[in-house]
Amino acid sequence: MRKLLVALTLLSASLSTTAFAQQGRGTDSEQKACTRDVQKFCRPVIDQGDFTVLACLKENRAKISQACDQVLKNHNQ
Repeated sequence: MRKLLVALTLLSASLSTTAFAQQGRGTDSEQKACTRDVQKFCRPVIDQGDFTVLACLKENRAKISQACDQVLKNHNQ
């Protein structure tokens, strides 16, 4: 579970917006929107860094939840 939280924080930090740059991570609701998708599709790469998790979510875009997809879209990903 701890690795998942670290991965989500890293994922959030990598997304490019002013809000993310200022906070260093996404909002709680943004993190929550992608938590299950990261667990389901990206578990094997959680410890490989934020860009790897982000790439994994993008590779599985057709399968991820609408909420997580919207978070990525909101951050130009």
